Amino acid sequence: MDFDVKNVDLAPGGRHRIDWAELEMPVLRGIQKRFKDDRPFSGLRVSACMHVTTETANLMVSLQAGGADVMLCASNPLSTQDDVAASLVSHYEIPVFAIKGEDNETYFKHLNAVLDHKPHIVMDDGADLVSTIHKNRRDLIGNMYGGTEETTTGIIRLRSMARDGALKFPMMAVNDALTKHMFDNRYGTGQSTMDGIVRATNVLLAGKTVVVAGYGWCSRGIAMRARGLGANVVVTEVDPLKALEAVMDGYRVMPMNDAAPIGDIFVSATGDIHVFDKHHFMLMKDGALLANSGHFDVEINKPALRELAVSDPKRVRPFVEQFTMKHNGHRLNLLGEGRLINLAAAEGHPASVMDMSFAGQAMAAKYLVDHKGELDNRVYTVPAEVDQEIASIKLAAMGIKIDTLTEEQVTYLDSWEEGT
Repeated sequence: MDFDVKNVDLAPGGRHRIDWAELEMPVLRGIQKRFKDDRPFSGLRVSACMHVTTETANLMVSLQAGGADVMLCASNPLSTQDDVAASLVSHYEIPVFAIKGEDNETYFKHLNAVLDHKPHIVMDDGADLVSTIHKNRRDLIGNMYGGTEETTTGIIRLRSMARDGALKFPMMAVNDALTKHMFDNRYGTGQSTMDGIVRATNVLLAGKTVVVAGYGWCSRGIAMRARGLGANVVVTEVDPLKALEAVMDGYRVMPMNDAAPIGDIFVSATGDIHVFDKHHFMLMKDGALLANSGHFDVEINKPALRELAVSDPKRVRPFVEQFTMKHNGHRLNLLGEGRLINLAAAEGHPASVMDMSFAGQAMAAKYLVDHKGELDNRVYTVPAEVDQEIASIKLAAMGIKIDTLTEEQVTYLDSWEEGT
């Protein structure tokens, strides 16, 4: 078995952590039992490009239980948990190509290693696998059933491809499932982003001014958790409806140029480029912290930051690079190299929210198998009945019961003749 991990001797520790996460993933555990019986992926190859974490490990094991021949590479150079990668190789015989801190050359080498697997299904987190197939590995297209995509950033790329007629196989937008973006993006990103910032810096959030770029689901969660820790939260937006929502939720809303001089901590989660840019850096106060929770490391304009600095940055803590500005001597601190701070400096989302996200991944992959040859080359939303099923399983696992409609209520809601 070919693989590339840091050290297989780390496997025992990784196994313990995978098992610990599994305790908090009852939905995926139930799906795994179903997959063991039904074997929906027998004879199929699945290549995944995802964050190599304990939660992802449980997804890979569930796919394997369903008969899939699985391979995994990292979707971000700083998100890999090396002991988990080692355990997947050693204990589950799943080939993994991921090393925390790998350089760009190694990253793309690993991407191609899992594509050499000639997959029938790809699972993507940022659309790098799909993009590489369409750009450089078009020989694989004829073999594809389709793929699944985990992130907002990836879906933006995929919808652009579909709009241009470039997408050559169907993709499932797992991120758009309600059980994904309403919970993973909001509660998972909110908590894990604050966790990453605190682990990287050990700052007190209470009393600080935290500037959150954007007010999508991820940024909503970040703003909510920052406020819960006592921070004064400012939101910046380009969408008038989302800006209005932020105002009605009790946050100050202003342009980034106005927020830059007053912020202590800046966090972006927009999926766009240069959200924090050169002219913003020139306005920021001494000691400002810059963090990103968007998928790619382009939201903070790192080349501009280096250009404004007097010299190369000074590493003042394991995940903190300090840039001293030429024009005023202010020290700006870049966290986690501008990559996903919740995975670079912390452990990512709690397993309990990834449980729903990865249940969606598993069910979306099964949907592709069940509907092979029936789907167009476009981006599909996870069916509502799948969302409902995942939510129902989660509630049952939490010991929560809900009401059901009576026959009279169903008839009333379905009838146009009933009224006041």
